[in-house]
Amino acid sequence: MHSTAPLSVVIPALDPGPPFGECLDSLEEGRARGLVAEVIVVDGGSRDGSPSLALRRGARLVEAPRGRGPQLAAGAAASVGAWLLFLHADTRLAPGWACCAAAFMTAPENRDRAGYFRFRLDDSAPAARRLESMVAARCRWLGLPYGDQGLLLSRALYEAVGGFRRLPLMEDVDFVRRLGRRRLVPLAAVATTSARRYRRSGYARRMLRNGCCLGLFFLGVPPRLIAKLYA
Repeated sequence: MHSTAPLSVVIPALDPGPPFGECLDSLEEGRARGLVAEVIVVDGGSRDGSPSLALRRGARLVEAPRGRGPQLAAGAAASVGAWLLFLHADTRLAPGWACCAAAFMTAPENRDRAGYFRFRLDDSAPAARRLESMVAARCRWLGLPYGDQGLLLSRALYEAVGGFRRLPLMEDVDFVRRLGRRRLVPLAAVATTSARRYRRSGYARRMLRNGCCLGLFFLGVPPRLIAKLYA
């Protein structure tokens, strides 16, 4: 039986690199407030030392098959909190996030809703600002926040919609579609994600690739095949 501890943070990781430390640092605000009961890092076979870093920072380490879907599902199953926050390992939460999350969690109507943070990239390039605007529009008009915006919801709601499916890709889109846009609430705090993939691939190319992956998913192409394009 799960306890009534406030919040379990679940972070899937696979060689996340330097941004992982910043992710963990940003969660200290929640620990200091007594909001965060535990941080669970679900490792899919990292070789960059991130599992050791997670343990040094006081996180619980869980091993799971590679893939965000399987890792998120395993983390949720191992957690104890009445509330869950799913967060990517290369995403850090801005100061003030814990107060924002606590307010969301204490509002009775939010027992049946999920909150997500405002998307930002750690890049000063104009292309980053354009992408942020596109993400805001996607969330506003399509109700499709991605996993790099974090997702905060009660365990009861998580279980009611069936949890994360063990998909190698598009697990976040699949999950929020089952939640439905009327149950998704934008939070005032910011989640800043590393832009290294965009800088490496080029913004235009990465955005086009992401759009193609989303379109293929909506057309019913199996995520295991889409993953080959995304890599």
